[in-house]
Amino acid sequence: MTTTSGHTRAIRANKVIGTTVRNAAGESIGKVEDVILDKQSNNIMFAVVGFGGFLGMGEKYHPVPWSTLNYDDAQNAYIVNFTKEQLQAAPADTLDELTRNDGSNYRNRTFDYYKAPRYWT
Repeated sequence: MTTTSGHTRAIRANKVIGTTVRNAAGESIGKVEDVILDKQSNNIMFAVVGFGGFLGMGEKYHPVPWSTLNYDDAQNAYIVNFTKEQLQAAPADTLDELTRNDGSNYRNRTFDYYKAPRYWT
């Protein structure tokens, strides 16, 4: 059974990681590199979308609120309602930096940037 955002109630992380992320125009803008969990609230803090590198070098990792990803079976991809340029201008860092200080610095910046509803109020 799917939710209103197109997600099923349960999905294994290894099925999410590596999935292509496309914009509404169908252009590939990256792939899900990781999923960061908020252990205190039992929510997904954000997905990490990676793009821009070659063989793992120079790649930027962008935290994206989970609620902004909508899975499309036909495209076998997550669809987001922002452009590659918007993603390029979004908060980004290394995977280690994204989770420093419990991830709250990037969580707050990311949700502000995408104007996504906060799950932790």
